Amino acid sequence: MDEGLSKKRGAHISGRLKNYMRWPIAMAIMLLLLNLWIYCIDIKAGTVMLIFMLIYIVGIGILYVYSRSLIMKDLIEFAAQYGVVQNTLLKELSVPYAILLEDGQLLWMNDQFERLFGDTAQKDKYLSRYIPELNRSIFPKEENDVVEMDVYYEDREYKAELRRVSVEGFSETEQLLELPAEREYFIAVHLQDVTELNRYIKENEEQRLVAGLIYIDNYDEVMNSVEEVRQSLLVALVDRKINQYIAKADGIVKKTETDKYFIALKKQEFKRLEDDKFSLLEDVKTVNIGNQIPLTLSIGLGLSAGNYSQSYNYARVAIDLALARGGDQAVIKDCHGITYYGGKREMTAKNTRVKARVKAEALREYITVNDKIFVMGHTLTDVDSFGAAIGICRAANALGKKANVVINEVSASLRPLYNMYIDNPSYPDDLFLTSEQALNLADENSMVVVVDTNRPKMVECEELLYLAKTIVVLDHHRQSSDSIDNALLSYIEPYASSACEMVSEILQYIVDDIQIPNLEASSMYAGIMIDTNSFMNRTGVRTFEAAAFLRRSGADITLVRKMFRDDMEGYRAKAAIISNAEVYQKKFAIATGTDLQVESPTIIGAQAANELLDISEIKASFVLTEYNGKIYVSARSIDEVNVQVIMEKLGGGGHMNASGAQFNHTDMDEAVACLKQVLDNMIKEGDI
Repeated sequence: MDEGLSKKRGAHISGRLKNYMRWPIAMAIMLLLLNLWIYCIDIKAGTVMLIFMLIYIVGIGILYVYSRSLIMKDLIEFAAQYGVVQNTLLKELSVPYAILLEDGQLLWMNDQFERLFGDTAQKDKYLSRYIPELNRSIFPKEENDVVEMDVYYEDREYKAELRRVSVEGFSETEQLLELPAEREYFIAVHLQDVTELNRYIKENEEQRLVAGLIYIDNYDEVMNSVEEVRQSLLVALVDRKINQYIAKADGIVKKTETDKYFIALKKQEFKRLEDDKFSLLEDVKTVNIGNQIPLTLSIGLGLSAGNYSQSYNYARVAIDLALARGGDQAVIKDCHGITYYGGKREMTAKNTRVKARVKAEALREYITVNDKIFVMGHTLTDVDSFGAAIGICRAANALGKKANVVINEVSASLRPLYNMYIDNPSYPDDLFLTSEQALNLADENSMVVVVDTNRPKMVECEELLYLAKTIVVLDHHRQSSDSIDNALLSYIEPYASSACEMVSEILQYIVDDIQIPNLEASSMYAGIMIDTNSFMNRTGVRTFEAAAFLRRSGADITLVRKMFRDDMEGYRAKAAIISNAEVYQKKFAIATGTDLQVESPTIIGAQAANELLDISEIKASFVLTEYNGKIYVSARSIDEVNVQVIMEKLGGGGHMNASGAQFNHTDMDEAVACLKQVLDNMIKEGDI
């Protein structure tokens, strides 16, 4: 058989063995050359050397010819035995291994693969019948390509690896399988059972500790609202609520201050708290021993796959963000992003203005050491943003500095107030700059003050934030995860009614007896009035104190009212929006405005949203308007629905009672459907 195979194939030795067999010939040639050299020196010695060399050549020749056939026979026998051993090893391999045709048909399988799928997995079956994911659509398209994926079969998890192998090169003596002649390649697949491995990985992951912080938002206010003899009882009840809640999660609690707690729990238990939507937030509000103000908590949790110190740092960032957003919520930060829970209650306003004084002093220090000061609000600048920017300019002027307001587009509602500054010779011509003009003047030593927004994507000129080193943020909106993170001074008060209210408080501490021109006082008063809907929404004690300060400074209420009256086209547009409003889920008013013949449809939409709240049984209103190739959403509520969390689902944000978002298209039907889907999901999940 071996001789037949040798003849059939024209068997011959090749490779390194061939070179090894040629060494005697090479040695004979070298001896011949040596013999010639010796013969030239001594004829007798050369003759003797020649005789011995001829004997060597004859012996080597006989041995080479005789051994060659024996070596070929041994090589062929070894190759045959090697193939059988190789086939046996593959057949009995402990890893399930199979070969498929390009259409997914099972052509061959080893014993382990057959035991896995049973006797029914024969050559005429397809692997996709057992594991649907392993079908021809995911097979490798190029030679040497590898496809790896996780699959499941009978409650076991496998890691499947598929390779495309060419038919070329398979030996005629290969006994493993017989491939159809028309096939060009086949698919080799092997399965690795990773069920136990993944279970251990999951268990290890669930055993990791999660660091957290719990703060009482309104500790001082609640304590002041109860009798002194009951304060210790109130603290004890709150401690008991927190300890019981964390104890159920098999965690530990350490009270670090009178109103602060550190917690640690397993990630597995943390998932249960997350599924529970942190019911502690609502449970702690039931503690009442005569306190007039309900107690609220802020929870910050950090998850890090790296180390525990990073988890704690994440928890600190999360708790700061929870407090900046108004408290009464849980914030989770991990390497993938930030998640919010709760935040349904408006934060209680603090009557003390100590924080405003501290921030004003810090702002004064920054203004005095910078010569180029730029103030900007959000895009589509409204009256509140404009009035706050004018107030910062007045603060800079009182300290002997000049400030410029960056504004690119003036809306129709803002133009009457804007023109009063343009037409007033008391103000310089370069008081207002476009983004391009500001970038030409600014340098790294400039100071940028951002008012009425804390998101870099929302400002008039985002490039200024990366150019200047000194950045100050003053805002009354809840802080979002993409807030301006390089600000040296950040003053964000979610309970404030407007940015103009915050700036009005700061002006009282910038310099003693600051003098504010009537026009500027009227501008800030208008900002407060517009954002509070004529002092009907989000007004606190400090709101009226700020309005009183501006009134004493010369704010003209009559001028403000005349300035912001609607024209006939705007009034008709607002009426058209209200007329097509629909009541969704018996508590939401949804209206749209398309092809409105007004200059600022978004302003009309916001006004319409406010008026829709006057309808009984309506808990929140949403008005969608088209403007500049986008759809803008104005969301309003009174107290029962937090429209901010709704708008955050759409990529927007704002306040609990006044928020907004935008769609980067003009398909109104799609936008309304998306809004309704968000409302349905939040109602189903209990977020509304």
